[in-house]
Amino acid sequence: MEKVNVVGAGAWGTSLAIAAARAGREVALWCRNEDHARDMNENSVNNRYLPGITLPESISATADLESVCGADVLLNVVPSQHLRSNLIALGDHLKPTTAIVICSKGIENGTEKMMSEVIEETLPNQPYAILSGPNFAREIAKGLPAATTLAAHSEELGKKLVYAIGHPTFRPYYTDDVIGAQMGGAIKNVLAIACGIVGGAKYGENARAALITRGMAEVLRLGDKLGAKAETLMGLSGFGDLVLTCSSNASRNYSLGFALGEGQSLQEILESRISVTEGVHTAAALCDLAKKHNIEMPICIAVNKILNEGASVDRMVTELLARPFRDEKLAGF
Repeated sequence: MEKVNVVGAGAWGTSLAIAAARAGREVALWCRNEDHARDMNENSVNNRYLPGITLPESISATADLESVCGADVLLNVVPSQHLRSNLIALGDHLKPTTAIVICSKGIENGTEKMMSEVIEETLPNQPYAILSGPNFAREIAKGLPAATTLAAHSEELGKKLVYAIGHPTFRPYYTDDVIGAQMGGAIKNVLAIACGIVGGAKYGENARAALITRGMAEVLRLGDKLGAKAETLMGLSGFGDLVLTCSSNASRNYSLGFALGEGQSLQEILESRISVTEGVHTAAALCDLAKKHNIEMPICIAVNKILNEGASVDRMVTELLARPFRDEKLAGF
């Protein structure tokens, strides 16, 4: 697998392109805008999403979607709510052997489908994998050490992908638990918004630690119902990603929650951003999924009410704190 291309030239897509280039691959990086592609090629930097990071010479940017479809591996980094339409657009141009690696985290609104289900519906014969882990884009791009989960049903495919994109400072760990690799990444975005709210509202570090712990219980409950392995949810793509995203303003989800906790409105926060904050779009779908399976997820429900139903931060915090006391063992899983 020598040719690795990337669909999506935001910060994460660009960082993955850099990681693949460091693994010795030639990389074509697709973006929607021709001017954006031209600027990257002329200046060897993604000034819009990843300023200050020089792109390796083996990366070329393009706005021609068809031109990236002949790769051995296609890292798909479009936002989760646009994945279906993007895969449909790719469908007529892909080689049957091209492995698509889904690198976005979320649950599709309206269908409550995981990203694996979306690709199985749109491109049923295409080999695919899931990439998910505790990875901030800028750190990956700078070459700082990081690890991630790479999930595929086929161990042969998974191992090939590990060696196609892995190198000493970007270490993919293979698992066959495709469901578990997705659930942790999707739910943690919503929980990170909750932790950001706690930070912005100055509820303290004790509250944040409790929220991360109780949030992890929600991850485990839903994951167990959907068939995820507990060891995956407690690994890089689950607990690892949760801790990272719930602890730093470098997380788009945490920083959005922090601004909400400070009293800003969701509309003004989103209007000030150029990047998608996945947790905003995942919250409603996640709550619908939990309701469908009769799974108790009070933190995620509270976040969804703040984001999509106009509930105030103070009201939701009061409701969470008023919940009945429970035995920890019974409440945990």
